[in-house]
Amino acid sequence: MTDTAMQVHPESPESSSLIQAIARASADPNVNLEKMQGLMAMYERMEAKRAETAFAAALSDMQSELPSIGERGNAAGRYTYALWEDINTAIKPVLQKHGFALSFRTDFANGIGVTAVLSHRAGHRESTSIVLPADPSGNKNAVQAVASSVSYGKRYTAGALLNLTSYGEDDDAYATGEKKDPQQAWLDAIEACSSEVEVDGRAKEMVNAFGNANKVPKELRSACQRKREALKAAKP
Repeated sequence: MTDTAMQVHPESPESSSLIQAIARASADPNVNLEKMQGLMAMYERMEAKRAETAFAAALSDMQSELPSIGERGNAAGRYTYALWEDINTAIKPVLQKHGFALSFRTDFANGIGVTAVLSHRAGHRESTSIVLPADPSGNKNAVQAVASSVSYGKRYTAGALLNLTSYGEDDDAYATGEKKDPQQAWLDAIEACSSEVEVDGRAKEMVNAFGNANKVPKELRSACQRKREALKAAKP
């Protein structure tokens, strides 16, 4: 294990010298306030850069130790995927060893938003987000549909931050976040609709998630139209 992974980087000589200058200035009752603020801002920039460098070095050291996770999840025979509990169990010891912590935030204002935050002990952090519809496939109830999307969001964002891989019969993007666009989740949700009202609801959720109707990908708009037509044709 490298020093990068084992401990927080010690202060550089430049940072130490700057801290000493700030300490001397703060002890001077006649110190210029603007000069003091400038020294503090310079120190904060140096520390932020030092933390970012430590983050990048530790992430590089960790990559070869991150495991490939088996795909025990099965989406009704359509694809297999790595379960979030398997991913979490596999990566936690490696993250801790290299000074990282992975946390999540959720936001339900417009769709189901999941943000993953990868923090390093040196102070730097990186994050990525995804916004999804509820996943009613497999006759899930409302609570299960939200929980399924949150779980998918964790798998996707963790995979994106850490470049995780999985293995199984179908190396699907639901597990790795590498091959398919997140809009596949929207396509599955549209296909699961059992009425035109549900399709219209999905369409509104997409508008909210993408910002406005013009930003909704053409493939998703077309999928909504096809589903409406299929539901109409199936009516007695």
